[in-house]
Amino acid sequence: MRKSLEGHVMATKTAARRRAEAKMEYDVFLAQCKSRQLLDRLSDKWVTLVLCTLGDSGESMRYSQIARHIAGVSQKMLTQTLRSLERDGLVTRTVTPTVPVTVDYAVTDLGRSLLVVVAQMKQWAETHMDDVQVHRDDYDRRTA
Repeated sequence: MRKSLEGHVMATKTAARRRAEAKMEYDVFLAQCKSRQLLDRLSDKWVTLVLCTLGDSGESMRYSQIARHIAGVSQKMLTQTLRSLERDGLVTRTVTPTVPVTVDYAVTDLGRSLLVVVAQMKQWAETHMDDVQVHRDDYDRRTA
């Protein structure tokens, strides 16, 4: 407890308690919520593909290996995606001072916990694409 300038007793909060209270307030349905911003990033197709690529390999991969594995990803998008995943703690970037410099990427423990969900989404999309296409075709016929 501490006293304010007016002499009132004020309860102080530890940093851990403030984080815990903020965490209870996360609500993805609120536009400015940090958890919504994270959900927006995680729903990006490149994030899904990069995490699945790294997860499927089971080991670290070089940038060029990741790029070859993901058809259609531009250098700019792959770089941005890897940086955002690294920033969020989902991927590690290891630089080895060789000539030329070697850079490897790997999924972290936090990333592996997300990879479980992402891999299920990938599998669902691959398994149910034919069903979805039937519904798309039917919808397009009805609305044409």
